Amino acid sequence: MRKAIDARGIHALDHVDFGAPAKDDAALTAQALRFAAALGRGATDPTKLYEVYTVPRPAPDIKAGLAAALRAGDLTAWLEGLAPQDANYRKLSVAYRKLQRQPDAPAAAIVTTGEAIEPGGTDPRIPSIARELVILEYLDAGLAQGDRYTPDMVAAVRRMQADYAMKPDGIIGSEALAILNMSDVDRSRAIAVAMERLRWLERTPPATRIDVNLAAARLTYWRDGKIVDSRKVIVGEPDTETPQLGSPIFRLVANPTWTVPRSIQKKEIAGKGAGYLRANNMVWKDGWIVQQPGPKNSLGLVKFDMQNDHAIYLHDTPAKPIFAMVQRQRSHGCVRVEDALGFAEMLATDAGLLDQWHAARATGKETFVKLPRQIPVRMLYQTVLFDDAGEPIVRNDPYGWDDRVGAALGFKAGRALRVESGAVDVGP
Repeated sequence: MRKAIDARGIHALDHVDFGAPAKDDAALTAQALRFAAALGRGATDPTKLYEVYTVPRPAPDIKAGLAAALRAGDLTAWLEGLAPQDANYRKLSVAYRKLQRQPDAPAAAIVTTGEAIEPGGTDPRIPSIARELVILEYLDAGLAQGDRYTPDMVAAVRRMQADYAMKPDGIIGSEALAILNMSDVDRSRAIAVAMERLRWLERTPPATRIDVNLAAARLTYWRDGKIVDSRKVIVGEPDTETPQLGSPIFRLVANPTWTVPRSIQKKEIAGKGAGYLRANNMVWKDGWIVQQPGPKNSLGLVKFDMQNDHAIYLHDTPAKPIFAMVQRQRSHGCVRVEDALGFAEMLATDAGLLDQWHAARATGKETFVKLPRQIPVRMLYQTVLFDDAGEPIVRNDPYGWDDRVGAALGFKAGRALRVESGAVDVGP
């Protein structure tokens, strides 16, 4: 047991204090239960770290498991089996241990001394800067060439500067480098947080499900244990974050109406007058502003109705250009789906409801199509992704949500850079 706890860096838990070496069996048993619980469901409790967290979590019987492991005389196998067993968790573990073999306080990845880099100039730091721009999805990999600051890179830097509320002048100075520069300490912390978030998740999730990564603003559709679709989404902006929910889709809504929430009505519509309502096909109904079905409706032409207490759901949008943005934290909390009609066709086909769905759309009126089997949806938050070679890459933390997890795991505060996106329309 002591050997396992001493080797807890395998799980990026080396900053967590599980207590001094126990001096008797009772104390060692208590220590073993704490460590096993950390592996089995996380060293932290997301329901205490976040106001809303309803994603299904594992619930291993730690006491019974420890007793069985002692009877079998194989404590090591039991402990190893508690942590996630998937390939991504193992890759994160390897990456974390590799970083721990680096110096304790490594220099920044990109040297910050020297003059600012002007468009068209050359600088030995350009290849490292280009790599970070590619990781953050501001620059296509094929456009990262040599040590010259090319027009393509300038355009990428300007987009990044705009997302972080900087002057989009394309000059790479200290502010821009603060976003691009990530030390090994920063990467270690991000990977440790990512591993902890994986420990929060049930070990055998539903084989057919939809996962939405709020940090990356992407949706992944799993069918029978395999990924069959992945597409961009637009999620809540940093001040109206989409919560981490576990909530199923139970029906498709063709030609939806939208009842404007009081918060949006008061903040963004109040005082605009009858002309604005007519132009946006909105009417007053029972004291609420309701937007009628049609191409201007903020929910677009399809809504994926979900069961939760937070009025969060997936839907279409007429604001298609937002999908071309890198930072897609732009909504008031709901999740807008790229090519939502195509996605609805896919779900309807899989459910054997395609004809019924087409008939519902043809009505031009709000029409509900109930799914024979609900599709579980998990709203997750992962800032570490994997490149084409399967290697972990650390992305930005748009909500700043990694901070509280990292602190709970014993890490010092990380970089406090948050996206400054701002919702671009009144939609949910």
